Amino acid sequence: MGVASLVLGIIAIVLGLFTAGTLGWAGAIIGIVGIILGAIAKKNNPGGMATAGLVCSIIGTILCLLFYIACVALVGGLASIA
Repeated sequence: MGVASLVLGIIAIVLGLFTAGTLGWAGAIIGIVGIILGAIAKKNNPGGMATAGLVCSIIGTILCLLFYIACVALVGGLASIA
């Protein structure tokens, strides 16, 4: 489960950085699943892979949500000008 958490965390980071907010909700969901898997793996077998997966998933979730909120705010700001 630690490996799955790490993979999902990396995917969430990539989605957060390269989709620029358009798929932020998908990256956030993937990151949350990675956080859950990382927490379970860390509880069952504490080790480096579970910790790395947990950290990557947390960072990916925060990045996705942050960029998604920024994108929505930008679109809202542009709509108020027109």
